[in-house]
Amino acid sequence: MDRNNLARPTLAMTMAALIMFSLIGGCGGSAGDGESGDEMKIAFLHHSTGKNIWDGGVKKCLKKYNRENKTKYDIKEIAFPKEKPYGWNNYPYDYWKIWVENAGPEAYMDEPTLEILTKEYQVIVFKHCFPVSDISPDTGSPDVASSEKRLENYKLQYAALKEKMRQFPGTKFLVWTGAALVEPRSDEERGARAREFARWVVDEWNEPGDNIFVWDFFMLETGGGLYMKEEYAQSPTNSHPNKEFSRQAAEEFCGRLVQIIELEP
Repeated sequence: MDRNNLARPTLAMTMAALIMFSLIGGCGGSAGDGESGDEMKIAFLHHSTGKNIWDGGVKKCLKKYNRENKTKYDIKEIAFPKEKPYGWNNYPYDYWKIWVENAGPEAYMDEPTLEILTKEYQVIVFKHCFPVSDISPDTGSPDVASSEKRLENYKLQYAALKEKMRQFPGTKFLVWTGAALVEPRSDEERGARAREFARWVVDEWNEPGDNIFVWDFFMLETGGGLYMKEEYAQSPTNSHPNKEFSRQAAEEFCGRLVQIIELEP
C-alpha cells in the first residue's frame, strides 16, 4: 500500500470520503480490519487551528465509530506546548527542542517528552499552527537548533524528529502537514515555500515501513494552491478554519486516524 498516496487528499478523495461518511451515518462504518474490543489511547497535540478541527466533531466522530464497530479508541486533546512556561509555539523547532534536545524521563519546562507520552498513548498526533507557513528564504547555513522559520532548518528538525519517533516502534505517530495561510497574510514566495515544505513531508520525509504516518492538511486547505482557500477561512485575513470546513476536516481526520490505527503492520 502506498502510504504517500493515502496522505494526500485530492479533490476526488475528499468527495469520496465525504460520501462514504454520509452513507455510514457521518462517522460510522469500518475503515479497516480492527478486531472487536480493540483499545487505543490517542493524544492529539494542537493549538488553535487544531482546536477548531477538534470542535468540528472529532470526538463525536470517533465515539460513533466505536459504537458501530465495537472498538475502544479514546482520543484526548492536549494544548502543546502550553502558553506558560514554554510559550505558545508549536513549530518544528519546538517539537525538536522538547522531544529531541531535551529528551528523557523528565518533562521539559512542564511539557511531556516522548518518553513520557509514549507510556500512556499508543497513537500521538501532532501538528503546527498556520504561522509555520510564514517561511523565510534559506541562508545556505541550516541549523537544527535555530528557531528561524526556514525550510533548511525545518528539514533538519524533521530528520531528527523522525529518528526520535522511530525509537518508539510500539507507538504510531500521525503528523499533519503545515496549516496554510490565507493570501492576504502571505505572498507568492512564502506560499510556494509553504507548499514545498508540505510536499517534502509527504513525498520525501514520509517513508514506508515505519511507525510514522502523514495527513496532508495543507492540501486539504489549499486544494494544491499556495494559500488557504478563502471559503475555508474564518475571514479573508484570518487563517483559522471556519466551522463548515472544520466539520469536513474533522471527518477526514477521523477517517485517516482510524485508517492508520487499523493498518496491518
